[in-house]
Amino acid sequence: MTVDERLDPITLEVVRNALASTADEMALVLMRSAYSPVVRDTMDYSTALCDRHGRLVAQGLTLAVQLGSFPTMMRHLCEEHAHTGRPGDVFISNDPYGSGGQHLPDIYVVKPIFVDDELEGYAATLAHHADVGGIAPGSIAVHATEIFQEGLRLPLLKLHDRGVQNEALLRIIEKNTRQPTQVLGDLQAQVAACRAGERGLAHLVERHGRDVRAYLERLQETAERAMRAEIASLADGRFEAVDHVDGFGDDPEPIAIRLALTIRGDELEIDFTGTSEQVDASLNCPLGLIHAACYCAIRGVTRADIPNCEGYMTPIRVVAPEGTVVNPVMPAACGARGVIGYRVYDTIMRALAQLVPDRVVAAGEGGPTLVAFGGYDERRRPFGTTEVIVGAWGARATRDGLEGVSNPLANLSNQPIELFESDLPLEIVQYRLVPDSGGAGERRGGLAYEREYRVRAGRATLTIRSDRRLHPPYGLEGGLPGGPSRNTTVVDGVESDVPPMPMAALTLHRGDRFRHRSAGGGGFGSPLVRDPASVLDDVLAGKVSVHVARELYGVVIVDEPGRVDEVATATLRGAA
Repeated sequence: MTVDERLDPITLEVVRNALASTADEMALVLMRSAYSPVVRDTMDYSTALCDRHGRLVAQGLTLAVQLGSFPTMMRHLCEEHAHTGRPGDVFISNDPYGSGGQHLPDIYVVKPIFVDDELEGYAATLAHHADVGGIAPGSIAVHATEIFQEGLRLPLLKLHDRGVQNEALLRIIEKNTRQPTQVLGDLQAQVAACRAGERGLAHLVERHGRDVRAYLERLQETAERAMRAEIASLADGRFEAVDHVDGFGDDPEPIAIRLALTIRGDELEIDFTGTSEQVDASLNCPLGLIHAACYCAIRGVTRADIPNCEGYMTPIRVVAPEGTVVNPVMPAACGARGVIGYRVYDTIMRALAQLVPDRVVAAGEGGPTLVAFGGYDERRRPFGTTEVIVGAWGARATRDGLEGVSNPLANLSNQPIELFESDLPLEIVQYRLVPDSGGAGERRGGLAYEREYRVRAGRATLTIRSDRRLHPPYGLEGGLPGGPSRNTTVVDGVESDVPPMPMAALTLHRGDRFRHRSAGGGGFGSPLVRDPASVLDDVLAGKVSVHVARELYGVVIVDEPGRVDEVATATLRGAA
């Protein structure tokens, strides 16, 4: 009897779930061991298991936008070190141009897993580090014009060599960061997570023997077969869409994301020909993240239970011309690349809305806003934080948009105010949802949030990556756009608007304030057919004003605490 004939579906599910549980355990170990708020609280990290060929076979309960980029990095690792890795080795890299990295703060730590001196797989982690040097605290400066300004660039190196830690490399990292305790601590948390992955996969091999290899191969085949069936169930055709990033600086020029999504049988192609050329700012997005955004968007509209492994990516082809913002070449800066990746997701949703409108989501807040403060306190001790603030979803065909949650492409969390203020000379003045900011529709878009900071240090620098001010989140099927974003400083009592992505770090002093309002989510369907009772609920909850209920939804609210005037509403809607 061959190995293939011995494979049974029950054991396949046992192996699949054991791999998923191990990847989740890695994620929990990393979170509970991390030092920095951006990893510990925001949860900007990912974990995965790969087979002995470096192919993704399981992913932890973290960021889809990062996990889809693991295959790019693992190909580099396997090409360079497949025959040089030894038990006890741990590899490290963050290079977007030499090893499949995304941007310099995202550092990969990967451990080959050996059982009886035979390579069986890899435990892989990726974490956003608090600071890796460069011209701005937090190492994400929109105003960087080349990667050499963005921080320490690490090619694929051994962090551990046969179990011996590379102290020289750690000292180099330590001397090139403003937050050495957090960065070195988070690296150790990644190593601990890799060891948890090693234990889990080794236990699986010990339990099932070398047949595990055949089961991992079957998982890849199952995932590919399921995705091909999902694609084949869709109508063949070419579906084009375009969306824009606002751009950077005081007079921003929009950055276009253009794509053609083509379905031919059981294969799908996403072609970005016509997308804007790479720019002299850090918005350029390396190809690994673009692949991740594409995989996540397509996976999000499928209905089958597809294993979380690399096989499902096989029928999806991405065409991204070199020298564009979706496939930059050296020495393009890419620290703030995430905004392009999120816009790629939105543009794919717009294309898919022509094909499966009941499965897509209208545009959300545009991706998490990134706010980085840094400076020195009165004792010249450095402080710094990178806030990745999440906000609102657009509406779907059957659901209103969500509020206070991460973009569908991510799985992040906002930092708790109490921990933020206890660690930093900064104060959160207010943090609230913004009424009337969700796009009106039969299903309403999620509300924007507003978060305001006051500086308590003598001086602080501030860098910002935000979007969707000049190009608000689109609605679908007659739904209206969400409200635009806005950045404001208050200095000596004078309020001033700040561009979505300034081309210089801002300098604030004690008592100065910075306020960020995100965009709201787009609506879905005509607002004039929204259930008046739902509009009333929104008014009573403070999400929609009486004025907007009348002007956009055609619903007349009268009396206190409020009721629907059904006759006036029918007349108003009839006139519209």
